[in-house]
Amino acid sequence: MVWSKLKQNLESFLCPALYGRVEYRATSYRYLPDKAGICYIAVDKKNVLNMSDITTLIRWYQTDLEIKNDSGIQLPINNEEIEVVRKGTKGIVPEDRLLVIARSRKLSEYAKEILSAQSSLSKSNFTVVANKFLSTPIEESIKSNEILLNILALVDRRVGKKRILNMTEEMKLKHPAVQYFYELRLSTL
Repeated sequence: MVWSKLKQNLESFLCPALYGRVEYRATSYRYLPDKAGICYIAVDKKNVLNMSDITTLIRWYQTDLEIKNDSGIQLPINNEEIEVVRKGTKGIVPEDRLLVIARSRKLSEYAKEILSAQSSLSKSNFTVVANKFLSTPIEESIKSNEILLNILALVDRRVGKKRILNMTEEMKLKHPAVQYFYELRLSTL
């Protein structure tokens, strides 16, 4: 699908409160057919998410240590995860340290997922992901691990107020880019 038609289709699915605020933009290189263009999402005329640049307004993590040290990331730890640590250490670790160990393990897994999602986003072709979004059900896009699919679903008019409000807990586990667009959508309710 050509860019103008794809952009028109994506914008037709924007929630009414975000229409005119969220824009899909692309640049291409006319005389360099082998050089891919750059696609980005702008909010209020500012480039917020540039798929090939880490200097956007949204925080991009460079290492898993940055994720582990980010105080904004609050992962809930349940009793089952603490029991796994207790069994793994054969009960010789004090109770107060079990929570610390379980949180550290969960943060390590979360860091791997975030860095993997970031690397796939920087390598992804916006038009391919946008076409995938247009051809799949909205529920699949919301539950996907792909950052761009999550973002496109969050600004979609088919996602209603009740569903947005019920997504608060699962959004805490998503990439900061997805969280940014979730907060943007919450501000329109």
